[in-house]
Amino acid sequence: MNRIESVKNTKIKNWKKLHTKKGRTQSGQFFIEGVHLIEEALQSTIEIEELVVEESFSFPSEWDVDNLSITYVTSQVMKELSETETPQGIAAVCKQIENKKKVSRGMFLLIDGVQDPGNVGTLIRTADAVGVTAVILGEGTADMYNSKVIRATQGSLFHIPIFKENLSEIVLACKQEGIPVYGTALENASVYSKATPSEEFALIVGNEGEGVSKIVLEQTDQNLYIPIFGRAESLNVSVATGVLLYHLRKN
Repeated sequence: MNRIESVKNTKIKNWKKLHTKKGRTQSGQFFIEGVHLIEEALQSTIEIEELVVEESFSFPSEWDVDNLSITYVTSQVMKELSETETPQGIAAVCKQIENKKKVSRGMFLLIDGVQDPGNVGTLIRTADAVGVTAVILGEGTADMYNSKVIRATQGSLFHIPIFKENLSEIVLACKQEGIPVYGTALENASVYSKATPSEEFALIVGNEGEGVSKIVLEQTDQNLYIPIFGRAESLNVSVATGVLLYHLRKN
């Protein structure tokens, strides 16, 4: 049984580096914590390289962890590793997901420069709920393995293919396949309800400050907006995306 009592242990130092994008990139790993996310990971095809378990934690009876490498740690060590105020006593070091198989047909959510990790995680979760085929992360978008992104996905990170790609190239590929491409904008745009629901589409959303880049907007088939009836300046990008995805999807 592996057991670590010191926060200065080399393994602990290496795992803490997974809280940084540089550390994740160099190792090809990422860090998750909490009962729900671990349970979702166990039910997925993700490769869990190490379970990190506080000594007082009791595994749920339905979990199958017999073939996994497990390291037990003290509560002090778990607090050192955790990025939450109240650690739940279990975490995991996972191998980054390699979504190599590209999807050419279906419904796609393209995210352009959304930097807030909570929003990115919620966008992935929303896409999963709608049944989107894949999520494409463009340049300037928060890293999918950022801990705040992971927590906000509530496990959807393990349910849906996510790719990091050049959005202009993806838009071109969609148009070549005859898939309608919708941008989101306030100017030169149509009210979203005029868009025809379909079994295949690509929707591009951007951050609340800058929106979708002009270069990408110029490539779309149609740009959409959601009318504001109250005094709010705008909708949160995650809320707006939910409205648009549910409208565009043909039931």
